[in-house]
Amino acid sequence: MADKSEILSKLSECVTEMDTDLAEEAANEAVAAGLDPLDCITNGLSVGMAEMSDLFDEGEAFVPELLSASDAFDAAVHILTASMSEEEKNAASEGTVVIGTVAGDIHDIGKNIVRTLLEANNFTVYDLGRDVAAEDVVKKAMEVEADLVMGSALMTTTMPAQKDIVKGLEEAGIRDQVIVMFGGAPVTKQWCDEVGADGYSDSAAECVAVAKELLAKKRQG
Repeated sequence: MADKSEILSKLSECVTEMDTDLAEEAANEAVAAGLDPLDCITNGLSVGMAEMSDLFDEGEAFVPELLSASDAFDAAVHILTASMSEEEKNAASEGTVVIGTVAGDIHDIGKNIVRTLLEANNFTVYDLGRDVAAEDVVKKAMEVEADLVMGSALMTTTMPAQKDIVKGLEEAGIRDQVIVMFGGAPVTKQWCDEVGADGYSDSAAECVAVAKELLAKKRQG
């Protein structure tokens, strides 16, 4: 039987190789060896996904490769967490995210890439799709007790809808409970600061890093 380091290496490799069969094989080996699922996700699968994220950000990997890598990641996670309770799965999650493209905007490719990277980095993600009303974002955030709310705007005419999300969270009394992040081609850090968001990123890979950093600060108090 392979040792822990070999299994973790294989879990990382299955993602970078975009190999679902290898992912299932490695995950089953991990289960048979009695390895901690969270350790396997953090120090195996997520290592491979971080490498893919970097390649994507550098223009050396593209959306199809990213999606295939995510499929391998998901296949392994499904096996690794099969015996875990919902409580254990929630504890293993990096955090809960509600994401969508804002009202009036139907562009969702960038949002979908961000969602894929978040899921591959072990976030629990609720994707509300595109042209999502602020009140629906707030309702979902309350329902799932979201840690983060993310809204994408790809047109200057729809950017004010991001401000509506912040206002809605304030009116619902949960603004202080969630981290708000916005992005999209016309969106800037200055705009995010102006509308009261907590974070901004200009790339999908950076979004994950910023989300983790903001969550860590929040949990440290």
